[in-house]
Amino acid sequence: MKTKLSYDYEHYASTAELPEADRTLVAEAERATRRSHAPYSKFRVGAAARLASGKVLHAGNFESEVFPAGLCAERSLLFYVQTNFPDDPIETLAIASDPSLRECYPCGQCRQVMVDVERRQRRPMRIVMSGGGTASAVDTAEKLLPFTFKL
Repeated sequence: MKTKLSYDYEHYASTAELPEADRTLVAEAERATRRSHAPYSKFRVGAAARLASGKVLHAGNFESEVFPAGLCAERSLLFYVQTNFPDDPIETLAIASDPSLRECYPCGQCRQVMVDVERRQRRPMRIVMSGGGTASAVDTAEKLLPFTFKL
């Protein structure tokens, strides 16, 4: 049996077209790239999260000499939020990179952790992926990983 999987997402030809709250969050993710530690790949990634309380937090990727001991910006931020603000769900997560030639999409491990976070907080989070002056957004991380692992 052949089955088709499809979903809707939003694409913005310019980040200026994003809703104000998302545009502000993307700017925070872009600022977070300047705090990342990427001396080997030179690919700095920043992530910013807006919590239900309105609090905005951010993180950058961190590379280590003992590859693969580093950690992506998204997971650094998600683990921090889940540990320190477990009762304040993430409403939106924005991702940016430097260099920013195209939109920055999360890796597979980050996608799985995003889905895990949604399950833990019992509500979806909007994901905004930006770069190259454009952005795409989904209303739940599950759209980024439709065949997710589950125990």
